[in-house]
Amino acid sequence: MAIKSDRWIRRMAEQGMIEPFEPVQVREGDAGRVISYGTSSYGYDVRCADEFKIFTNINSAIVDPKNFDSNSFVDLKSDVCIIPPNSFVLARTVEYFRIPRNVLTICLGKSTYARCGIIVNVTPLEPEWEGHVTLEFSNTTPLPAKVYANEGVAQILFLESDEVCETSYKDRGGKYQGQRGVTLPKS
Repeated sequence: MAIKSDRWIRRMAEQGMIEPFEPVQVREGDAGRVISYGTSSYGYDVRCADEFKIFTNINSAIVDPKNFDSNSFVDLKSDVCIIPPNSFVLARTVEYFRIPRNVLTICLGKSTYARCGIIVNVTPLEPEWEGHVTLEFSNTTPLPAKVYANEGVAQILFLESDEVCETSYKDRGGKYQGQRGVTLPKS
């Protein structure tokens, strides 16, 4: 497997792999400088949408991935999200992905956020998975931290195999297939 170049990424985007697609790396917007997004040398920098789910302990719920209580979150629609100290927020990408059968992706947080103690965590996007990527932002600091909507938050790296996988995420009927919006854990 090899990480593909920006030409390969543009070709895949023309086939509907990333929508909306930004063919260059954007560093400035209407309000001045933004945290970059769009095509990079060997990947694609995704943006965070303006839909957030802020974790709260107001109900003293137990965090259980097999039986997750949606009341553990407060919904927010905003251009900026403040993450409480030592807490986390769920969000989603602006971009909708359709991963080809011979491609696997790896998502890494952008260093701009990491240098502020904000860690971005997502799982790989498997062959033939499609949907908005649900992102998790962990604020590892003892101070409130800010995340900006419609700006770059993570980079997707693409790995192409010389053969298609035997069983894709779609073949397995993966529970997060076709997700839209911020998606909570499913058991």
